[in-house]
Amino acid sequence: MGRVTERRRVVRIRDGNVTTRADTLVGEEPLEVRVNGRAVAVTMRTPGDDFALATGFLVSEGVLGEAGEVARISYCSGGDTFNVVDVRLADGVAPPDVSLERHVYTTSSCGVCGKSSLDAVRTTARWPLPLSGPFGVAPGVLAALPDRLRDAQRVFARTGGLHAAALFSSGGELLDVREDVGRHNAVDKLVGRAYERGLLPLSDAGLLVSGRASFELVQKAVMAGIPLLAAVSAPSALAVDLAEEAGVTLVGFLRGTSMNVYAGAERLQRRAR
Repeated sequence: MGRVTERRRVVRIRDGNVTTRADTLVGEEPLEVRVNGRAVAVTMRTPGDDFALATGFLVSEGVLGEAGEVARISYCSGGDTFNVVDVRLADGVAPPDVSLERHVYTTSSCGVCGKSSLDAVRTTARWPLPLSGPFGVAPGVLAALPDRLRDAQRVFARTGGLHAAALFSSGGELLDVREDVGRHNAVDKLVGRAYERGLLPLSDAGLLVSGRASFELVQKAVMAGIPLLAAVSAPSALAVDLAEEAGVTLVGFLRGTSMNVYAGAERLQRRAR
């Protein structure tokens, strides 16, 4: 399997002083995801949690949701053995539509974009997200989460080159943290690990991401049944549209004691009283 980090020699210049030293860099390698032997996507990722990344991706695309829908998952034999994962679906589980096949590298902006995608997510989402549901979080609890996430980023502390995503409870406990060069991959790893443990839908958890809140990340929250997405940076306009449509609480610019709530403020107000 590929390495999470690698060492490289660098020339370091500080205040006019030149030295040579070893630097730790984050690993980045392609991962091809196959379903029943057919390639559906290739993503650049940090090696590790590859099976969870594959299943989390398939949850976000509406292929998986219920426990027992995967018969087997394995690395493929041949050349780059640990860079190709094949997910074999259980009998009776419909394979992904041919339109899912992306014989290109996926990026942080990948996915189906445009207003029509709002209808697509609504029709494929398995779990509704009512604003009157049980999950809520106080603004003060949210405000403390970015620092907790940074403290939990062990590889970022060594490389400075990773995004992070975390699931958290209404009381602010970090339930799981994943890191990856792609923030969408970090979320897929979280969702995939939850799927493997039979924890979907994640209706009692919020999702925190270290970057911006793209449409795709809101989509992943919806498909996993996550009622709240918080980001340290800005959301896109389409991300806000989807959050409003699907009933997701969307928080952006979560920095210090400040934040912007773009959709679903009821989940914060209920806990703030």
